Amino acid sequence: MRRDESCKVVCRTKLSAEAAKNFREKIDDEYRVNMILDNLPVVVPRQTREGSQPIFDHGYRVGYKLKDDKYYINNHLSFKVLYHEDLNSPEARIVGFHVIPSSIKHEYGAWDDKNPTVQTCNANTKITPGSHTPQEVAPDAYVVFSYDVTFESSEIIWASRWDVYLLSSDSQIHWFSIINSLMIVLFLSGMIAMIMMRTLYKDIANYNQLDNQEEAQEETGWKLVHGDAFRPPVHSGLLCVYVGTGVQFFGMTVVTMMFMFKGTEWKKITLKTAFMFPGIIFGVFFVLNALIWGEKSSGAVPFGTMFALVLLWFGISVPLVFVGSFLGFKQPAIEDPVKTNKIPRQIPEQAWYLQPAFSILAGGILPFGAVFIELFFILTSIWLNQFYYIFGFLFIVFVILLVTCAEITIVLCYFQLCSEDYHWWWRAYLTAGSSALYLFAYAIFYFFNKLEITKLVSGILYFGYMLIISYAFFVLTGTIGFYACFWFVRKIYASVKID
Repeated sequence: MRRDESCKVVCRTKLSAEAAKNFREKIDDEYRVNMILDNLPVVVPRQTREGSQPIFDHGYRVGYKLKDDKYYINNHLSFKVLYHEDLNSPEARIVGFHVIPSSIKHEYGAWDDKNPTVQTCNANTKITPGSHTPQEVAPDAYVVFSYDVTFESSEIIWASRWDVYLLSSDSQIHWFSIINSLMIVLFLSGMIAMIMMRTLYKDIANYNQLDNQEEAQEETGWKLVHGDAFRPPVHSGLLCVYVGTGVQFFGMTVVTMMFMFKGTEWKKITLKTAFMFPGIIFGVFFVLNALIWGEKSSGAVPFGTMFALVLLWFGISVPLVFVGSFLGFKQPAIEDPVKTNKIPRQIPEQAWYLQPAFSILAGGILPFGAVFIELFFILTSIWLNQFYYIFGFLFIVFVILLVTCAEITIVLCYFQLCSEDYHWWWRAYLTAGSSALYLFAYAIFYFFNKLEITKLVSGILYFGYMLIISYAFFVLTGTIGFYACFWFVRKIYASVKID
């Protein structure tokens, strides 16, 4: 500790034809080497503009390829360890771990494995990048690995040692994303205000002032379907499962949706809730992990960890779902504000823009538009080895997403009821949930335009994980839209007098 070293030779190795081929593939795929010192990941400082703060890349590249189509390996590492001295004690703490990789073809005489030395550098000199002939990756080539290490005192305190790693140079873009999302929210809020304060208020006043049944029959609009608005939808049990799973995303384990439909098969629905979504996610994850196992990658989740996840699933998650369902079943059923007719009302022919497919797909555009800029940074942090620590921006965007999903669902639900279509249950869920389709479509665009993945297994892993993320996003946003629409429908039908 705090002792500089120069030109320390680690070892010498001879590249076989297979090893040289593997190194070339790793360089083409932009593989990086990751190291950790005192729980700090090694980073490569990269200066963006003169006078600006450096940006740190996570890990260093295995090597590089020049225009002559030759491959060179980074076999020399220049480490810089930053430490902070405590004024109250002689001890020091590590607050930074930087590295500058170099490729150098070391020259040496007779090689001694017990005391290796090279002529390219010595204990009094340090290697600078580009100052020597680089080491080419070729069969039967001897590669000597070496390093330098420098300790440097820093004013960075222990509690702030991660701050320099997590600096963002794209704050203006994030603010643009926030402003863009807020404009969408203001636009939808204006429509909601117009509907609630003018159109809906006027409708309720007119409906409550009707003198006789003949005038009521002449009226059109959402009041005419009051006897069918709370009719249980088709596959209501499946809707309960999805909404209950979405509620769990917000930290709740009590499944209460089934009691809205006064269902008696609460055990069956609870069983589906406990196993459907987790089972799909675990199944896809297991297949993807099996592919990683097949590639003999160190990134594969060990079998013991997979077994522990299964135990957590069956030992904690499933019992909690049943406990929550039982407690919810004991509560009084939710009463509808109006009675449901025994005979379903015939739905008139709908305009093309009110057809389910079009309105559902159109409803997902605005929620996705509110988050797609921030989504770019999230995907970059996941797939391009970049740090993401702007959780303040992320929280604001998440709140905007919640508001946008709720408002767009309420607006489209009002238009649907005004056209005398009372099948709003699934439509409300799918309207907000359809934003997941645009998320997955953006993931496809990102794959072909930002990533350079050539291997089949790597491509399957990318789309498999993005499918899991999109599916979870669908369940979350769909639940938000459904509850917003459910509250809205109950509110408007509770505000009118029904004979």
